[in-house]
Amino acid sequence: MQRPHTARAAGLAALTAALIAAPLAVPAHAVTGSAEAEGSLAFTARLDIGNGQRACSGALVDREWLLTAASCFADNPAVSLAVPAGAPKLKTTATIGRTDLTTATGVVRNVVEVVAHPSRDAALVRLNRPVTTVAPVAISATAAAAGEQLKAAGYGRTKDEWAPLKLHSGTFTVDAVNAADVNVTGQGGVSVCAGDTGGPVLRTVNGAAQLVAVNSRSYQAGCFGIDATVTSTAAVDTRVDDLRAWVGAETAAPVVNDFNCDGAEDVAIGDPKATVGGDANAGVVRVVYGGGKGTAELNQDQAYVPGGAEASDWFGEALATFDQNEDGCTDLVVGVPAEDITVGSTTHADAGSVQILYGAPGGIGTGRAATDHVQGLGDVAAIKGSASEAGDRFGHAVAAGHTAEGEPYLLIGMPGEDLGTVANAGSAIYLRGSVNVAVNQDKPGYAGDPEANDRFGSAVAGSANHIVIGTPGEAIGTEKDAGGVQISKHALNTDKVPAPVSGFDQDAEFVSGGAEPGDQFGASVAAVEYRPSGAATATDTVVAIGSPGEDLTVGTANKADAGGVHTLRVSAAGAVTAASNVQQEVTDVAGSAETGDKFGSKVVLANTAPRSVGSASTLALAVGIPGEALGSLAGAGAVQTFYPFGGAGAHDHWIQAGDASGLGGAPAAGHAVGTWLGASATSLYVGVPNASPYGAAYALPWGNATGGRTGAATAATTYKPGTNGLPAVGGQFGRAFG
Repeated sequence: MQRPHTARAAGLAALTAALIAAPLAVPAHAVTGSAEAEGSLAFTARLDIGNGQRACSGALVDREWLLTAASCFADNPAVSLAVPAGAPKLKTTATIGRTDLTTATGVVRNVVEVVAHPSRDAALVRLNRPVTTVAPVAISATAAAAGEQLKAAGYGRTKDEWAPLKLHSGTFTVDAVNAADVNVTGQGGVSVCAGDTGGPVLRTVNGAAQLVAVNSRSYQAGCFGIDATVTSTAAVDTRVDDLRAWVGAETAAPVVNDFNCDGAEDVAIGDPKATVGGDANAGVVRVVYGGGKGTAELNQDQAYVPGGAEASDWFGEALATFDQNEDGCTDLVVGVPAEDITVGSTTHADAGSVQILYGAPGGIGTGRAATDHVQGLGDVAAIKGSASEAGDRFGHAVAAGHTAEGEPYLLIGMPGEDLGTVANAGSAIYLRGSVNVAVNQDKPGYAGDPEANDRFGSAVAGSANHIVIGTPGEAIGTEKDAGGVQISKHALNTDKVPAPVSGFDQDAEFVSGGAEPGDQFGASVAAVEYRPSGAATATDTVVAIGSPGEDLTVGTANKADAGGVHTLRVSAAGAVTAASNVQQEVTDVAGSAETGDKFGSKVVLANTAPRSVGSASTLALAVGIPGEALGSLAGAGAVQTFYPFGGAGAHDHWIQAGDASGLGGAPAAGHAVGTWLGASATSLYVGVPNASPYGAAYALPWGNATGGRTGAATAATTYKPGTNGLPAVGGQFGRAFG
């Protein structure tokens, strides 16, 4: 937004540049009024932008968001308030709830995203972790009125201090209000000073503060360092009373993958069978940057990526994402489960490795050095304490995300791990902050005992509240390969492992059916956080469990490996209850169970509005049916979506190649659609790596994928080697998504 061109506005604009852009060697803090009492106006934040290059103030309006001035982040606010979406250009920290900066009260957070208002000097900034110890200030629904007295607060200069150590505030009288601004005058010589920009302008209603505006620009009379000839205490504040809907929409929007931190959604797509430097099946990952920013290839022959490309490494067989270093740029987790690891003179075939490739403004590979996770080697001490062994397949499955407290976590499955003399018992590694622990059936409180070929860790998933691990090879009594699942909390128990919530199989009372040989219950798992009615946040988890080997009886005929899926709700208190029994013989579900369908070979869950109370319009389950025959086309495959609660037939939707969902191509025998799925809060990703000649992938907006249940249908996106900047090479592009 350009500044007004009146004579007075020009003077204010010039002062804005001084107020915001002047380098401050030490922190700057507040309005020239009185210091606030300890704990007062605790929602006020002090922003340090660029390690002292700029200083601003703000207000906590949501547990993860501050409202401040866009001019704090503009390159030259006197000329333009344009601020690129995404991570701030300069490293920014926010101190919240610390009225006296010499104390340790309150919290310090990193600012990881800036969303500027399109036409006002206002911006929302997202914090790397939620603030749970300070109550946000409510935004007023009523505009300021001429003659009204308001309180403005901030951490800027005072009359006699360049860098005061306490929050200050002062009283201002409203002179006039227009569509975007509130013109005010400080009372008793009070002024808005450098460092106050973005600070809250408040009225008190029934003893509670309400946010009416934010500090924008001022003449700064009486502020430290301002010429004594400047006598006006007038200031212009940005109205926010009519921005409630904008604030609500932006703070409720789900976080998306953004590897180059520009605010546009990106995607990484695995092609683990790609040839690299003549090495067949070495594997690559292709990154497609949103907003038309191009594509990039990642492989192990690049200097940035650990290791070296070798035949049959299968780099990119498993992918996951999170913001591991909490800088606002999404980081990519790459599983390389067939990596051979040499320790001393011994090479351990298919021992596996996992790498974190960090996002940065220039894209993956242009910022922080990659982190290499290898048992017995690599960059993580706890994993160095374990040992790589042939066939471990460390990285066969990976899950990553952030806990409810905002802490990044990574869960790595290694189903081929031997526990003592028990071959292929399986295990997983859980990493979170300083926590680096092995998780397996040898741990106290975890269900079952390590047995040969259990393959614990074949599938892993996580939400903000829980982690889920599948054990599809688990024998239940004499029922071989019946399968099992372990659900745990992120919090550790006294044994220093994620506290177990429930370990179970299909004989559990909250799971329909019963354990049978070959069910492979837990061959695929998914989890997503869920806000139940009456809760303020997403305290619960929805879990989906695929059982692709499930036999179903149709009439009098047994349909071997028809498959099924079970969904569960895990409450904050740890109660596990049935949510839905999902299979093709449930009333009103499209299709019919057939031998070899393998319904549930892959499951994914999404919550399109995780801050809202969960409903049929926000929660979606997608189930892969790779063995589905379409007419005479054996193994063409399909996908079905459902609401994960209640009767499966009430909200099911069928997806196959060439239909209105946007899944491209035509049905073909052996394409096995549904084997390779991914999910974000915005889209269902469907891989078709068997499509000639190199494979393909599709992003179906959830409105398309659910037949309009979760939103209107919009254009799907096709990713195909040889088109839209992707090179015309590949092996099986579309086998994994991150």
